[in-house]
Amino acid sequence: MQGQQQEIAAVEAVLDGLVAAWGRNDAEAYGALFTEDASYISFAGTVYRGRRDIVESHRALFAKFLKGTKLAGEVLDIRCYGPDVAVVNGRGDTYKGKRPHKLSKVQTYTLVRATDGQWRVAAFQNTQRKPVMEKISFIISPDIIPQGQK
Repeated sequence: MQGQQQEIAAVEAVLDGLVAAWGRNDAEAYGALFTEDASYISFAGTVYRGRRDIVESHRALFAKFLKGTKLAGEVLDIRCYGPDVAVVNGRGDTYKGKRPHKLSKVQTYTLVRATDGQWRVAAFQNTQRKPVMEKISFIISPDIIPQGQK
């Protein structure tokens, strides 16, 4: 159990590193936390492939649309699949000023332990949450409500 707690702490440290790098608008530091061949899917559905693509796209975003923003994150669940793979489900959002109370995106990170022993993000999926649509669908079809929300 102690070993898994250490792995979870190491995975959380990567997520904290992403938040810190974003807060500095540091595309290189942000990208360094991904594997060389990582995939990154934005909330708009754009697919980026590889660390260089992630770095260059974030460099452009930090210079314009996301300039001065911070990243908020909330971990919902971390599951380890063996000693070298972890899947994180969470919520996140970008913001300026005060951190938002409700985070508008649902995110999945797949992390792997790289050959240098460090955990890195191998895949990231970012989905815009639609709470009104979700609520209506639950009213119409209550059988689709996730067990954790019943």
